[in-house]
Amino acid sequence: MAEQVQSINAALKESLGNLQSFAGPSEDAKPDALAAVIDYKMVTFSLAGKDYAIDIMKVKEIAKAGRFTYVPNSLPFVLGVYNLRGEIIPIVDLRLFFNIDVPERAFDALENMLIVTIGEQMFGVVVDGIDKVVGIQKSSINPPHPLFGDINIKYIQGVVEVNNRLYILLDIERIFGAKQEKAEETVSDVSNVAMQTGQKKSAAQKIAEAAATQVAATQKPPAPGVPPKEEPKKIDYSFLVNALSSMRKFIVTPLNENWLHSRYESWEQERGADKVQLQTAADAEAFLSPFFSSGTGSWWSKDYADAIFKALPDNSAKQIIVWNPGCGKGYETYSFACVLKKRYPEAKFKIYAHEIDLLSISNAPLVSVPADVANGWMSPFITRKANGEATFSQAIRDGILFEYHDCANTNTLPSVDIILARDVLSFLPAASQQKLSVDFSEKIKGNGVVILGQNETFEGDPRWTGRTVGSITVFGKK
Repeated sequence: MAEQVQSINAALKESLGNLQSFAGPSEDAKPDALAAVIDYKMVTFSLAGKDYAIDIMKVKEIAKAGRFTYVPNSLPFVLGVYNLRGEIIPIVDLRLFFNIDVPERAFDALENMLIVTIGEQMFGVVVDGIDKVVGIQKSSINPPHPLFGDINIKYIQGVVEVNNRLYILLDIERIFGAKQEKAEETVSDVSNVAMQTGQKKSAAQKIAEAAATQVAATQKPPAPGVPPKEEPKKIDYSFLVNALSSMRKFIVTPLNENWLHSRYESWEQERGADKVQLQTAADAEAFLSPFFSSGTGSWWSKDYADAIFKALPDNSAKQIIVWNPGCGKGYETYSFACVLKKRYPEAKFKIYAHEIDLLSISNAPLVSVPADVANGWMSPFITRKANGEATFSQAIRDGILFEYHDCANTNTLPSVDIILARDVLSFLPAASQQKLSVDFSEKIKGNGVVILGQNETFEGDPRWTGRTVGSITVFGKK
């Protein structure tokens, strides 16, 4: 795909440099065709298995991009906005515009985009796939016919056959309403936003203005005598999202994006407004350092263990089943096992502790307990070997099953009372995060709880409702 992008972009540059005087036959022209007969070029692409094309003079470049910034209250076919080398452009999905079925879109999936210029405004146009640049004779373009029922005929400039393939040539200006004499007609199709000035505005202008002013549009006017609130600073977080994903595999989704926004504010104060970019892995580590929950990768402190103890629900069951994905070296698992034994003294427990680090999961059952831990709040659950070495009691060790398992894959766990998944989901692909949210809701019992990291949340997920006890928030099924 990278070679195809370079090839098409090179052709675009050549065509734009020479305007419409194309010096040479297209790749679809017959060998004996003369360059002089090629007076029109188009970029071809596909939508729902059909071939389409756009005048090459309207296409600035092609690209693959994703993770567009969502714009509230925007038109249904506007996916959001995107930072294209410093310029914020609206992204329009032609499939949605033409009411064509769109496959389910993953959060971090890359889309095929044509970057088009309509008047003074640039747009990213998302299509299924981009094919190539085709040169033809302009006279070979036939007028549209009503048989093309998928698309309103007024958006079709014509049809042309090349090498036994029939291309539908779209009128991109008509689609975006850039022709002022057609503006009123087109706006009725792509926007029902009232014109406040009484002047005619194209759909292209309306989409761009909607993206730029959506915050103000959703605010109520201030009461008489009350000064208007200062507009919040608009920040493009895409550079953080991309850097954290590539350097630390930290995936920004609704699970953690609130933390990202608040962390950016403190990061800007620490580094200065001109040094917020994450240029190295060390920068990414420093940015993420406040994200991790108390005791991540280490033994829990007494204060944190007490906080978890208070947050656990009452449960009279004779056996408590726990799922602990991403257990690491087992420090968290052993700490939680001691809390469980203290919280439910009459019950037996079984913790299914999963990890994909083979070395960590192999050594976890053999972990040695340091003196400060053995003499601290866990001391009631510690025994001594003949050589004086501290280890956990048989009841604690028997209650933990360490397994090599990827939590993103299918598992055969029974129904569980508690899921302990602190700071785990944020380092999984967005699709896996969503899948695990579903898995959790299917595995958890009616009175069960999920404990996420202190900077992760299921708020907004329709499957879950949160309950905060002290400093700990747990989530249960709605």
